[in-house]
Amino acid sequence: MAEHKSKKPQLSPFLKGFAGSLGGVAEACLLQPIDVIKTRIQLDKGGKYKGIVQTGQTIIKEEGMRSLWKGLTPFATHLTLKYALRMGSNSLYQNLLRSKDGSLTTGARMGAGLMAGVTEALVIVTPFEVVKIRLQQQRGLTKDAMKYKGPVHGAFTILREEGILGLWSGAAPTVLRNGTNQMCLFIAKPTLDSVLWAKHDGDGKQLSPVQSMTSGFLAAFVGPCATGPFDVAKTRMMAQTKEGGFKYKGFFDVLIKIPKEEGILAYWKGLLPRLLRIPPGQAIVWAVSDQITGYFERQLSTK
Repeated sequence: MAEHKSKKPQLSPFLKGFAGSLGGVAEACLLQPIDVIKTRIQLDKGGKYKGIVQTGQTIIKEEGMRSLWKGLTPFATHLTLKYALRMGSNSLYQNLLRSKDGSLTTGARMGAGLMAGVTEALVIVTPFEVVKIRLQQQRGLTKDAMKYKGPVHGAFTILREEGILGLWSGAAPTVLRNGTNQMCLFIAKPTLDSVLWAKHDGDGKQLSPVQSMTSGFLAAFVGPCATGPFDVAKTRMMAQTKEGGFKYKGFFDVLIKIPKEEGILAYWKGLLPRLLRIPPGQAIVWAVSDQITGYFERQLSTK
């Protein structure tokens, strides 16, 4: 099924990337604690953490409130760059896949989302998440007691000890996770906009923040459920250090060992905090980016 046909000029990938980057800043500042809790749960093999609330309380009790924002700098930078690249590259791929009349088929939209996810995973997501996870897994109250003193120190330490490929640990599951996530997201969001609000790309219609948040929130549920095993495998691989030893020899080794040692449901460890973070995060991102892109679409539609 092709989407709404229009020969009206499309917004440039640069503008869509800029709108996405501002949404990423807002998401990072508001939802970082949920990401820290998710990471700790995924790395917990001894049953120390019993759930979202208990994990958060334990972190606060043992390490202080500020520990819930561990890794915020790389996380915020990561999200800003990730959303700029995601929105911009998706727009670029969509433009390349459009028919002569300006329409975009469902298959083309899915392909553009998949390629955007793969692009962000390789260029931005993997190295930033390696640093973020190394920071988040550390336990302690003072920097002196920690191996990684901050994002820059952490990145240089990884490079020194593990080489350039250390920053791309877990690249394979990250590519699979992000590619699948964005394929689902970029088909679900415009479909929901069309069904719920009769909004189509390039039509000049401005969604309200509440409408954008609703569509973004609902569209973001599919990806995390489908990519749980990839996300857990990614986290386990990224957390490994040369000093601590490498339990997992690669992506497929992780996928074999996790259910064998911990049961099949371990593939979806941290799913609840992911669902508490990703859909609200997408609601925030789309509320911000839709306002910006909607403004420029109105300008184009009046010309």
